[in-house]
Amino acid sequence: MAQKLYPRGTVKRIVKAHSNRNVSKNADILIFLDYMLFMQELMREASIKSRKSGEKNISANTVRKVTEKTLRKFQG
Repeated sequence: MAQKLYPRGTVKRIVKAHSNRNVSKNADILIFLDYMLFMQELMREASIKSRKSGEKNISANTVRKVTEKTLRKFQG
């Protein structure tokens, strides 16, 4: 069985505290899915960048280089 890092109520309270808005019933699931899409896109961009530069593996430096570009894509 998978271990949860935070209970759903805790995630909702954190999001509500940072957004100063009410949080709907399934907002925490949508936040998690958006996070996973972001991470998938970040790794895809880092993989492309590392292959173009001739590296065999993705390095932390490569991820840092593509982070800003990927964040811009996901900015609402």
